[in-house]
Amino acid sequence: MYPENLKYSKEHEWVKLEGNIAIVGISFYAQEELGDIVYIDLPEIGKTVKQNDVLAVIESVKSASDVYSPISGKVIEVNEKLKEKPEIINEDPYNEGWIAKLEISDPKELDTLMNVEEYKKFIGA
Repeated sequence: MYPENLKYSKEHEWVKLEGNIAIVGISFYAQEELGDIVYIDLPEIGKTVKQNDVLAVIESVKSASDVYSPISGKVIEVNEKLKEKPEIINEDPYNEGWIAKLEISDPKELDTLMNVEEYKKFIGA
């Protein structure tokens, strides 16, 4: 339910590192709390974000929620499939449901994120 190879933020985003590229999404816990996701406002490619800036907005049947960037960087790719099928985030938040890929500008920020054990303790899992 919570992959061990990821880093997690207190706002329930996850980061998967591939070289200097960070793949970002929301955790299983976050998508469960949101309920059925019906829309996502993806970031623009080329947008530069700082750690904890709003990266995207997810709308569910319950509410709209900001997705915060767990790391600083430049958006180099977004998951276009989510435009047509935002519910992919509910079905597979860690693989098919990723939101954006960022070119990392400050790798040291990864040290401020939680590993899987810290995150599970944080959410009481």
